[in-house]
Amino acid sequence: MEVYLDARAVRQIRVSAQEAMEEDDTESLREDILEAFTEEQVEEIERRLDSGDLFEFLTDVLDEWSGEDIEELFELLETQLGEYGIDLKTENKSEEEDDEEEEEDEDEDEEPVGEDLEDDYFDD
Repeated sequence: MEVYLDARAVRQIRVSAQEAMEEDDTESLREDILEAFTEEQVEEIERRLDSGDLFEFLTDVLDEWSGEDIEELFELLETQLGEYGIDLKTENKSEEEDDEEEEEDEDEDEEPVGEDLEDDYFDD
């Protein structure tokens, strides 16, 4: 079975994980991860889990997580779900790519300014 998390869900988990690392509290993170899945995905995942409880599963994953690296959290989720035949796929853009896109958007919004414009319109 393949489970897909879109970019919005991945971003929310990342933000929540960052907050969990800063506050040393994973309660909100666990809830945010749970909310990232659709009801249908939760039902299918729970059918495959030994405990039948995704909340409990996420508690175990977060207990295993060092709380220091967000990528490690995603790797743990992928690995642990993989043990139950669930392939976690994420729409994952790196922060570097996001920064580059923001810079490109800013560059497109800027209009050229300078002495070169005057030369195009006036002959000396």
